[in-house]
Amino acid sequence: MTVHKSLPLVNDRLALSYQPMWQPDVVLIGTCVALLLFGLVMIASAGIDVSEQLFGVPYHFVVRHGVYLAIGAVAGLIVSVAPTAFWQRHSAFFLLIGFLLLVLVLFPGIGQEIKGSRRWIDLGPIGFQPSELAKVSMILYVAAYLVRRRDEVISSWSGFLKPVLVLALVAVLLLLEPDFGSVVVILGTILGMLFLGGVKPGQFLLAMFAAVGAVIVMALSESYRVQRLLAFRNPWSEENVYGSGYQLTQSLIAFGRGEWLGVGLGNSMQKLFYLPEAHNDFIVAIIAEELGLFGITVLIGLYSLMIHRIFRIGRLAELKDNLFGAFCSYGIGILFSLQAFINIGVNTGLLPTKGLTLPFISAGGTSLIVSICLIALVNRIYGETLRLEHRT
Repeated sequence: MTVHKSLPLVNDRLALSYQPMWQPDVVLIGTCVALLLFGLVMIASAGIDVSEQLFGVPYHFVVRHGVYLAIGAVAGLIVSVAPTAFWQRHSAFFLLIGFLLLVLVLFPGIGQEIKGSRRWIDLGPIGFQPSELAKVSMILYVAAYLVRRRDEVISSWSGFLKPVLVLALVAVLLLLEPDFGSVVVILGTILGMLFLGGVKPGQFLLAMFAAVGAVIVMALSESYRVQRLLAFRNPWSEENVYGSGYQLTQSLIAFGRGEWLGVGLGNSMQKLFYLPEAHNDFIVAIIAEELGLFGITVLIGLYSLMIHRIFRIGRLAELKDNLFGAFCSYGIGILFSLQAFINIGVNTGLLPTKGLTLPFISAGGTSLIVSICLIALVNRIYGETLRLEHRT
């Protein structure tokens, strides 16, 4: 099938009416709901004491998370109504919006600076993180590009370099915030999509070496990142245990206390102001402490099942010539895989400390809403692919 035939196929056969998919993927939705409920319970447990100290009420974080969850559910329903042809047709527009937001967040008065990083746009009662939208816009843009320029991507360097240049521009804007974690996630996601889109192995390996080299340079370019790397090598040293390695050592203590079955839900000691960001970036450590190896195994099992299903839906869409849906699913699967791997790796000391939320579990606003919308998009792709299958 040539490029000129593939795009009309998407527009003609997937330009379905704006109606919900009445054939949801039960496994995908079920694992997503299970993770959301798991996260809600653990945020209630991990954030209760910090919430009491900061706001005078014990359940501030869980109530806020519940509000974001409700907003995400509504947004997910909206996404599930729009056909994938809509996202393909307007992918360049969403990319432009992502660029503008990444630029706006850098301006004082618009971007809100927290702990030395300007990553949030203050919207009154809530904060919006443009990097989360940038991840989505890049996935949509590259998925549409791989459909539109498939022959060029497979056969020439120009087809490969064009999305790489766009990726580089996004990475530069993220580094200006700075948001090193999002840079790593977006680089990995887009390069993975290009590989699955058919770029030559030599081109992919060159891009991988270049990306790894760039990450190393970025990691060594700032003194605080160097300190984190040194602390990662030996967090228990005298100069690190109460310095750059403090979060990691407290997280490892939580893992040690949890043993096989944990100390019991709500009985964590590390959440009592020992472990910073216990309800957010380091919530996995609290899960390990309260629910033990059993709880961590359940968590990883749910993620594995959900991500496996996302890739299965992508493969099904590819077999039915729904290429845009396939590449979107692959990108979303890689995105969730990387974020989960990095967050759990940081909590366990496998990777250097880096602030990155765990999708569906960590307390947060933009990340939670975007994650729910991405699952809704994959479910929409599944429903449309089934319709194609029934028509053939």
